[in-house]
Amino acid sequence: MIRSIVILLIFVLSLSALSNKDLLKRADSFIKSSSKSNQFRAYNDYKNLYLRALMNNDIKFKKKALIGIVKSGKKLHIDISQYKDELLSIQKSSYKVPKSKTIKSKNSKLKVKSTHRLKSIRWKWYNKLVMSFDKKLRNNQINYFTLYDPKTKTYRYVFDIYDSMLTRSQTLKKNGIDKIKLAQYNTNTLRLVIQNSSKISIRFKKYNEKLVITMLPTTLPSKKSRYKKVVTPRKTIPSRLDRNKIIVIDPGHGGKDPGAVGYKRYREKIVVLQIAKKLKKILRNRGYKVYMTRDTDKFIKLRNRTRFANKKKADLFISIHANSVAKKNAHRAHGIECYFLDKSRSSRAKKVAASENKADMKDMGFYGKTSFLNTLNSHNIVAANKLAIDLQRSALGALKKSFKGVKDAGVRQGPFWVLVGAQMPAVLVEVGFISNPKEAKRLVNRKYQKTMAIGLANGVERYFLNN
Repeated sequence: MIRSIVILLIFVLSLSALSNKDLLKRADSFIKSSSKSNQFRAYNDYKNLYLRALMNNDIKFKKKALIGIVKSGKKLHIDISQYKDELLSIQKSSYKVPKSKTIKSKNSKLKVKSTHRLKSIRWKWYNKLVMSFDKKLRNNQINYFTLYDPKTKTYRYVFDIYDSMLTRSQTLKKNGIDKIKLAQYNTNTLRLVIQNSSKISIRFKKYNEKLVITMLPTTLPSKKSRYKKVVTPRKTIPSRLDRNKIIVIDPGHGGKDPGAVGYKRYREKIVVLQIAKKLKKILRNRGYKVYMTRDTDKFIKLRNRTRFANKKKADLFISIHANSVAKKNAHRAHGIECYFLDKSRSSRAKKVAASENKADMKDMGFYGKTSFLNTLNSHNIVAANKLAIDLQRSALGALKKSFKGVKDAGVRQGPFWVLVGAQMPAVLVEVGFISNPKEAKRLVNRKYQKTMAIGLANGVERYFLNN
């Protein structure tokens, strides 16, 4: 058993601390690789550099780190909108009109003021496309031009909405039109391209925060059907994202294993079970199919937790825990953390993992080094990182509305055995430090528990929406 522990510690031993310059150099080297594993390493190096820059108020490295996070995040399809917004606020943006044959152009001189976010895009009647933003659009913010490719005999009708962003690219469908594509052209420009093999009559008008584009093909439908609102048959209405998703919630510890025992002898196994039950109820009310590895105070081996999730063919596995430190540091250590399975490079992550792993040490021999390596190479690592980010941000967002001083302790990677073997994105959420007097009181508070559960449920929905 001791030998297994030594092997694990050697395996997850992190590299010595690098200077900001060396860390950036290493990240820049990793990002050039075509390997997903190296791109993921670059992403985490950029995030570490960003945190250092924040602590030292170093604008130079903060900007370079943000550029790296955005670049690597895009390659890994990670939600980096928060970092993108911050980058936009500290750098000047420049726009380039595409070098193509332009038939006509409007509003070419632009002046950017603030970022607009696309909230929705939908069809109205049979020929009007409505784009709704979160702020009022300016007249000089919309640039429309048409392109014609004589080789392919293709017409393109292009709308550039400057100083705008969207959460994801998408292709729209419309009878009579070949292709409609919506994407982020550059960091500040949202581009809509309407492509067709024949000419289309395009008209557009701005109504406060909405842009309405009218498309009239050369061959129009009958006058009667032209102005008839399209009614989508009930059976073709897309189901909610949560209808067919299965989630397994894993309240940590239990039974003979109390987990961390913190302030006023509050026990981790009880607190996390209470939060898990609230999360289960909220997710079920929203339409998810939810299971729990335990719903009573009983002990379950680590390997049996993910085995249970695999048998249920779960889409997500969320293990809920509470953190703890020695009494001498109890007043200083607080905050929410989310972990996903990977080789840890921080002593903090290794300490947390050691605490959560100790209840069932013999399982380490069961998995072994080879199994651990295979798990770390899984494609689920990237997905789990995305899930951890969404859970972290949503939990913090919900709690900060009602409680002061809620700390973001970050999204981290660590060698947690409870996550080993999961055949789906799996994360471990540390809901707070049960050793911290203030945070411990909150963790046993029903209102705080419910707010935490609502935030985690919002993170689940955010993950499914973005992925």
